[in-house]
Amino acid sequence: PLFPAMASDSGDRHATLKRCLDVLRDAKDDSEQFAALHLVAKAVKPGELDAKTLRQIFDAIGFTFPTRLLLSQQPPAGLPPHIFRTIGLILLACFCTDPELAGHSQILNKIPTFNDILLSPCDPDSTSMIDNVYQCLSAVLATARGPKELVTKGTVSALCQAYLNGGHGSNRALTLLMGLLAVAEAKCWQRDAPQLLAVLSKLSSDFLKAEDMTKFELCEVLPHFIPLSPPLTENSQGSECLSRLYKGLADILGSKLSQSQRDPALKLAASLMQACGTEWIPAGSAGSKFLALLVNLACVEVRLTLEEPDPLEAEGKKEVVTACYVLMERGIQECLREENPLLENVQKMQLMRIMEEAFGAVIFYLRQVKQEELQDPFIFASVRVLGAWMAEETSSLKQEICELLPFLVDYARKLFKEGSPAVSLSQAELVSTESSALPRDALRFLLPGFCHLTAEDRPRDILISEGAPALLCEYFLQQWEVLTSESTASASLTSAEMSLQNTCGVFLNLVVTAPDVVRRDKTFSSLMDVLLKSLPLLLPQKHNLVLAANVATLGLMMAKILAGSAALQGTQSAKEFFGAAILFLSQAHTAQADPSSDGLAMAVSPAYVSAWDDIHELWFLGMQALAGCIRLFPWLPDAVLQAGWLQGQLLSCVTPASVDLELVTAFQAVLVELARASKQYRDVILSHHGTEWANLYGMAALEQCLAEQ
Repeated sequence: PLFPAMASDSGDRHATLKRCLDVLRDAKDDSEQFAALHLVAKAVKPGELDAKTLRQIFDAIGFTFPTRLLLSQQPPAGLPPHIFRTIGLILLACFCTDPELAGHSQILNKIPTFNDILLSPCDPDSTSMIDNVYQCLSAVLATARGPKELVTKGTVSALCQAYLNGGHGSNRALTLLMGLLAVAEAKCWQRDAPQLLAVLSKLSSDFLKAEDMTKFELCEVLPHFIPLSPPLTENSQGSECLSRLYKGLADILGSKLSQSQRDPALKLAASLMQACGTEWIPAGSAGSKFLALLVNLACVEVRLTLEEPDPLEAEGKKEVVTACYVLMERGIQECLREENPLLENVQKMQLMRIMEEAFGAVIFYLRQVKQEELQDPFIFASVRVLGAWMAEETSSLKQEICELLPFLVDYARKLFKEGSPAVSLSQAELVSTESSALPRDALRFLLPGFCHLTAEDRPRDILISEGAPALLCEYFLQQWEVLTSESTASASLTSAEMSLQNTCGVFLNLVVTAPDVVRRDKTFSSLMDVLLKSLPLLLPQKHNLVLAANVATLGLMMAKILAGSAALQGTQSAKEFFGAAILFLSQAHTAQADPSSDGLAMAVSPAYVSAWDDIHELWFLGMQALAGCIRLFPWLPDAVLQAGWLQGQLLSCVTPASVDLELVTAFQAVLVELARASKQYRDVILSHHGTEWANLYGMAALEQCLAEQ
């Protein structure tokens, strides 16, 4: 024979392998090369070759011969039917142990062939082929181009079918699917949603039926198959999966559990909360008890963990506590929900007390954090969940939060200045996202709480002394750039838009309660410049009306305080800002048919109706601020005159009963200042029968002003 029988001893195997490689180099025809390859395939196992030997094999045969073997259909007489493919796959699996070769186009273009082999009928002789296909696919997944190639070449569907068929290696199909979803969740669901839903359906059925440790093992697997989009609640199959998951979790959490059993159940529940809110929990007594139990368990876990001297040393603890944070955040929202609440009032009160204790533990933990730990994503998750509590619950833990404020401002500043790429565990660890480097924006989550705190003396003084105004001004500039650089404007609130609104809320509080800070801190002069330029750009975009209201009102109120600054002395940007502010204020109301009479009634303009609940207070503040600005800027009455506003047309054509007292007061304040500041404007008001409608609306101050010579 050309070759001796293959020995089991590793030294003999390497000697045989070396001889085979020599023959491969010198082979005169395909049959000699095939014989040598056959022995090479028997001598090697993927993963057992050292890099040097692997390269020797590759240099001897390259990709050409394995490719031919994969395509060859009929082997020589007397050989097994799959022998060519088997040998080809063994060689490719060996090559794939080298990351450089695994990402080679010659491997990537064989993905459809790998998929076909996975879905071919599997007899006992072809199991090694299946194993080697999984070896190749796993190696491809670990490369830079691999995930995209696998998704576009149909591997997700093939893996789903292989798992559902339950044949040889089906568990490896599930593991590969989990790996793919971890790095390309959105693309996988976008392309293969029906197949992934079928896998989730099987997993959820197995989860509900299981009575042993399998149930808890599935708790670890299932979060990978719960997508953030499309929502599972959109179709009946997804809803059935959610129903089974709810019942399975209710079984688990209603039993006495060990730590190792409870942790994966909490993580699964958190994944469902992130993806579906509370829609997967049925309304009624059972659902409300389940939700209360879930939040209660999360709070207990947080307290037990974070109050320990070394709270997070145990492996996997951070992921569990972060899952609990997700459940606590949802608990806050449900306790505040008034429309169709899941929880009863007694449950809400109990949970708020329990959550207060848990957030006390979060604050205790954050006070122990060392500077070198600030990059830990778990710190970010802890700050984020505390921000959710501060945004809604303003009375409890006030002393503790005040003491933590210097840390929170310093932490937010460090992340902002560094612009460091990292990711919130509550997004990345529990529900896979495609980005592995989301920017950490701590301020986004702290701003709603800062809005409440700047309305109170002590926390406001702390925030000012820690330099929060300067930080927030820089943040406003950055978020404004983000908003204006977005290529397509969306009608839905973007993250940047919400952050800008909340930043305006903090600044509005400072303008009202600490005008001296606004006057002396150069930060606010820079902010004023940005506001002057931004409002004219915002106002034409109707979906940005709430942000425009914030910017207009803040700008008008700051202009009163910074009236002496150069930027406001009749400059082009100042005139454009005030023109836009006047436009915002003037277009809020209109006359429309009054159903109760033949006349017209004052009404909120159609373009403002949907946002009016959010902006009506800002509108009244803006009117008040505009009245204050008129006496400070002599050129302002001309701007109002050019806009054709407040000359009496609207007030004279609607029924006085349709205009409420607050609106009358707002109009009168501006009209009086205009009439006092500008004889021309006073004459225009008089020419529109101003005395008569001032009397009609009970505007005594305006009547008196118009009567004066």
